[in-house]
Amino acid sequence: MSDNTDDIELRLLLDAIFRKYHYDFRGYSMASIKRRLLHAREKFGCGTFSLLQDKVLHDPTVMPELLTYLTVQVSELFRDPAYFRGIRQHVAPFLKTYPSIKVWVAGCSGGEELYSLAILFREEGLESRTMFYATDINPKALRRAEAGVYELDRLAAFTENHQLSGGKSSLSDYYTAAYGGAVFDKTLRKRVVFSDHSLVSDTVFAEVQLISCRNVLIYFDRELQDRAIGLFADSLSRQGFLGLGAKENLRFSRHADRFIEFSKEDRIYQKRGAS
Repeated sequence: MSDNTDDIELRLLLDAIFRKYHYDFRGYSMASIKRRLLHAREKFGCGTFSLLQDKVLHDPTVMPELLTYLTVQVSELFRDPAYFRGIRQHVAPFLKTYPSIKVWVAGCSGGEELYSLAILFREEGLESRTMFYATDINPKALRRAEAGVYELDRLAAFTENHQLSGGKSSLSDYYTAAYGGAVFDKTLRKRVVFSDHSLVSDTVFAEVQLISCRNVLIYFDRELQDRAIGLFADSLSRQGFLGLGAKENLRFSRHADRFIEFSKEDRIYQKRGAS
């Protein structure tokens, strides 16, 4: 990063956020975090990052809203259907041999990925033996995930994705239209624990058989990516599975040798049995 005034102020803002609220974005990709904070700066009517820092430090109502800019909230049910088809066809048969299963949806955002997996596990007969952990650092995102209500105009894309993922039923079986939105069946989350968890600063909280963390690592710098991937490796049981986003891989990670490429095209990795 250059040492221009804007970048200096940006780093001071991130440091202030960490010191005041313990949200640590200092290891995020600076190009991405700057782009999002420029939008926030405009929204809050601040000409500089220093003015935004002043608001963050002295107005307690600012940080919760700023968090929506700092954490990416873009997803959809069964996004990248091939990934979920890969989970269904290649990972589910392994999991069916286990008496109990734990699944960690890391960086669950508004819950779309969680509900996709909950539906998939129900269709594959795995739901009754599975516990899901859905984590994020954004309390607003966690509340949205727990509510399970999505806009009606998104359902067409959700339905098409579900079918392309190999869905064995109609997506309409899992929601009802009410209050201007699609309310997903509350039984889908009866085996879900929603929790605050940071990939930047927190540690392992459970041993799991599947971690799905998609389109999160792309916002981290290399050091932070390594930390998160090491945390995933430590959290997985032997021969557990890790699913990443379409633009993410383990190629340059120092933890790469702890995994094998289980389904390269679907970005699904399996932890080596002996590590």
